[in-house]
Amino acid sequence: MSDDRLTLSERCVLLVLMAEARELTNAELHAVAGIKLDGKFRRHLNELALVSSTMVNRAFVHELTDRGAVRCAEELANERPARSGSAGGTLYAVLGGLRRHLDDSGQTLADIFRPDVASQVEAAYAELTRKTGSPLRLAVLRERLDAVPRKDVDRALALLARREDVHVRAEADQKTLTDVDRDAAVVLGGTPRHVLTIEVAR
Repeated sequence: MSDDRLTLSERCVLLVLMAEARELTNAELHAVAGIKLDGKFRRHLNELALVSSTMVNRAFVHELTDRGAVRCAEELANERPARSGSAGGTLYAVLGGLRRHLDDSGQTLADIFRPDVASQVEAAYAELTRKTGSPLRLAVLRERLDAVPRKDVDRALALLARREDVHVRAEADQKTLTDVDRDAAVVLGGTPRHVLTIEVAR
């Protein structure tokens, strides 16, 4: 594996990290795109400073570097790799169309790809409630998503609240609220809301 050439899998990892616009574990990479970054491939992308990988709780967390973002932009103009099959051909046709859009609009990749915070909220809720659909205090949710800007979480909660299966409600017994609960509240319709519930499909 040469220093200046990437395998199709390595290119796909870069593009997924670009599209998700956030750190991803191998489990998340696999859930999103059916790929992982480990072994010689992780070391290769780390050595090229295209991806930063940090060990967190015995699992690597991968993040696209600034150099990796530049490489992704360059990838939009590249031809599909040899023997990449119909999926690879389709991917690079889409990338070519994206490049034409950026050229015409003057936008950048950062203008298009932003973190899907709503999905992060749903994933954190499912993890914290063990997929039971039980009420979760926003204070607990915010602690789990402490790396995500508060305004982004608030926007995601407002978006999710439009769904019939999502409920962002005020605590019925206000006496049970702590200062942390009050600080964690999101204001929807002029009312502070403290608890999130996402119904589980039966």
